[in-house]
Amino acid sequence: MKFLIENWYLVLTALVSGGLLAWTSVKDKSAGVSTAEAVRLINREKGVLVDVSDAAEYAAGHANGARNVPLETLTGTELPAKQLPSNKALPVVLMCKSGARAQRAAGILRKQGYANVVVVAGGLKAWREASLPIEKSAA
Repeated sequence: MKFLIENWYLVLTALVSGGLLAWTSVKDKSAGVSTAEAVRLINREKGVLVDVSDAAEYAAGHANGARNVPLETLTGTELPAKQLPSNKALPVVLMCKSGARAQRAAGILRKQGYANVVVVAGGLKAWREASLPIEKSAA
């Protein structure tokens, strides 16, 4: 105990640095994953890419292979079972035009029991900037 009292500045430094490390790791996860990490999850961990944009935005352009599950369909009591994986342990990679709606959808899916839900940071805009494939649907 005497050591702690005499070296209070060392203890304070350790606590502050630990707190900052914890804060940055939490902050980074909530901001979303990079497009490279999203592609890795899809290709190597059988992740399911889900676009939570409305039908018109989805038809105008979406990531190649993305399933469309509009955010408003997630707010009901029952989730759209066909578009979402039945195995709730699989990674679910969410995106929308900018990432804001995908963040809200991530919270909803986590409450529904999906264990590995991530959001593509920057959304479709970041996907385009990374020169990843985009397709359009018939409206």
